This record gives sequence, C-alpha cells and structure tokens, in this order.
Amino acid sequence: MTTIPQSSFSQKEVASRLSVLEREVIKCQLCPRLVEWRRRVAAEKRASFRDEEYWGKAVPGFGDPMARLLIIGLAPAAHGANRTGRMFTGDRSGDWLYRALYRAGFATQPEAKDRADGLELKDAWVTATVRCAPPGNKPTTQERETCRPYLESELDLFDSARVIVTLGGFAFTSLLRIQRARGASIDRPMPKFRHGIEIEIDGKILLASYHPSQQNTFTGTLTEPMFDAIWARAAELITV
Repeated sequence: MTTIPQSSFSQKEVASRLSVLEREVIKCQLCPRLVEWRRRVAAEKRASFRDEEYWGKAVPGFGDPMARLLIIGLAPAAHGANRTGRMFTGDRSGDWLYRALYRAGFATQPEAKDRADGLELKDAWVTATVRCAPPGNKPTTQERETCRPYLESELDLFDSARVIVTLGGFAFTSLLRIQRARGASIDRPMPKFRHGIEIEIDGKILLASYHPSQQNTFTGTLTEPMFDAIWARAAELITV
C-alpha cells in the first residue's frame, strides 16, 4: 500500500510562501522573447477584447493552498491568462477545465472569466510549466528550463499532494524530467505520454490527460466524458 505524503508545512506557511512566490513570478523578466511577446499581445489586443486591460505579465499558480491535487498545464494563452492574469482563465481551454473541475467537486463554479469572478478551487492547485504566454504556444527548451524553479517551488510547497495531473505531453515530459533530476526513480526509457496513463513517483500518482486545447476538443481527441473520467479518477486517488 502506498504511503500518503504528509505536508512539511503548515497552512499558514504554505500560504505565506505562495504569496512570496506569486510576487516573484509576476515580476519575472528572465526570458526576453516571452517578455516582448506578452507585452506586444497586451498592447495590440484581440479585437473582441479591445476595451479590456490585459495583464501582460507572468502568471502565478492559482487554487487551494492545501491542495492534494496539483494540475500542470503548458503555459498561459496569449488572450486567456495573459489577458486575465489567472491560469486557464478567459479562453476555451479554461472553460473546459473549470467546468470539469466543477463537475468533479474541485471548483465552486463552472465559469472562469477573470480574477474577480469569485471562482475558488477546493483541494486543487492549477499551474503551468511556463508562466508567460509563448509565441505559437511553443516555449523553447531554454525558456522551459528558466521557468523550472517556479514549478519546483510549487512541488516543494505541495509536497503532500497525492495526485499530479499533467495536461498535454509537454507538461507530462517536463514533470518527469524534473522529478528524475530531483532523484525520483523514473523508468528508462522515460514513459511515453498517453491519455489516462498513471505513474507512481515517490508516493504520488502522476495522471496524464490530453490538454483541453481547441484542437483536441474540436476534433474529438478529448471529449467531456474522457475529461470527466480523469477528474473522477483524481478524486478517487486522493482519498485512497
């Protein structure tokens, strides 16, 4: 039987450290290409959002400081989180994610429009491998590695998380690389991404899902029943 990890930090300590991390992420300007792109998108805007003030900065994680479920995506969307300032908020991928989390009991409402919409997560924390919107939604290897310490900090703070859900192959592979570098026992060759795969890593379960991108949802690669099954399984695993 797998031992459920116990947190090394109190709720107050986690909240305090997350607040510090949030400030560090927001002020980050380490990747010139990403800084230039996020600012350009925020200045030019999409026509449908021309009356809104874009966030235009790196985006911190969001959710319950004592979460047992950690959700990792790729990066903020140019006109989604780069506009609203909250992970997976303001675009169709986020609509899919938060509706599914609501149905599974991890979110207080199915809608995610902006940072002031009242949405709260329950027992879940949403973050990303890269914190700035990348051109073409494709960060470089160097940008991924530069952003890596932020995700590592969250992994440390959420050391009691029982389940980690990665959305898409990029987040899946990035997490495995990080965990291997941190001394975790990862099979060689590295496991290949597939929807629904479960991998035990030092007392935690990595559960992989297709990303709820428009390409995946429009083509039927990812359906709502498939996505709901991921969160039902996550809910089951965190109570084992």
